[in-house]
Amino acid sequence: MKTTALTHVHEGLGAKMVEFAGYKMPVLYSGINEEHETVRTKLGVFDVSHMGEFILKGPGALDLIQRVTSNDASKLFDGKVQYSCLPNENGGIVDDLLVYRLTADSYMLVVNASNIEKDWNWISARNTDGVEMHNISDKTSLLAVQGPLAAKALQPLTGIDLASMEYYTFAKGEFAGCPNILVSATGYTGAGGFEIYFENQYAEKIWKAVMEAGHPYGVKPAGLGCRDTLRLEMGFCLYGNDIDDTTSPLEAGLGWITKFSKEFTNSANLKMQKEAGLSRKLVGFEMIDRGIPRHDYPVLDANGAVVGKVTSGTQSPSLGKAIGMAYVPSAMAAENSEIFISVRDKSLKAKVVKLPFYKQ
Repeated sequence: MKTTALTHVHEGLGAKMVEFAGYKMPVLYSGINEEHETVRTKLGVFDVSHMGEFILKGPGALDLIQRVTSNDASKLFDGKVQYSCLPNENGGIVDDLLVYRLTADSYMLVVNASNIEKDWNWISARNTDGVEMHNISDKTSLLAVQGPLAAKALQPLTGIDLASMEYYTFAKGEFAGCPNILVSATGYTGAGGFEIYFENQYAEKIWKAVMEAGHPYGVKPAGLGCRDTLRLEMGFCLYGNDIDDTTSPLEAGLGWITKFSKEFTNSANLKMQKEAGLSRKLVGFEMIDRGIPRHDYPVLDANGAVVGKVTSGTQSPSLGKAIGMAYVPSAMAAENSEIFISVRDKSLKAKVVKLPFYKQ
């Protein structure tokens, strides 16, 4: 199992460690509900150094990104971030990712930990114009400091004006006395906050500085367990659950990152799919009957026929109710549609609701 530069710190804090995407990662410290609540109301710190980072450089970098991603990266400016996906040739998704524009011909792509090698090979195979590519995943650490008090707590550590940073922008500067740190107003929780990218050598120093700066604000370390409940409350897709090689970005509700103003992998077929209408859609639902939906539980219609499956499900800590996402036939995707979830061979009633589940 791979480790991050902070694995020993998590173990020292008594975190429960699990294998995730080939890495030894903290799933929880004090408890999922407590960590979840801390991130929603104060701030929590996640070590997400298992994520992958690629640098693409050169005059052909933008063209390569335009050809392999679904969103329109030509709209980016220096210091701007974009959510996108890598479509495959069969209508599915290789991965979802973030695209950072560092300069006009230098970009950073941030990909899912489980897909680092797969994405690298996919992009490399399409790099026909000699774009300079660097996989910096193993030497890069990443902390996600998430929560409404993040800007206030972190401001003493940097000269970057955190409060004025717009969502999905980033800046580089000194942070906690370390040079050339990338601070990004992004995250996977819907609670606000920042993601901080730095070389492994600074990991412990930055972790300690963030925990000390956050102490007066009630900071807590947070694990992958509450990262999952937080993202699900926002209706954010998790690769391998809600999206994968078989799910179209349009079916997954990612039409907003699928721009037909340019050509990209499989764009012609995806455009045809959009014009013909979707046969199934990813929807959010909440349980009416008592029971917790889990990944892969069957979705049934009123007659008990299987019509889809749950992609993600949990008991929502913020809402106090069981929620989930599932692919269902388009005819059953309208808000308030009644569906049934098979939980331990019982057919339990649920209803389709509008995403996100959690409204600030």
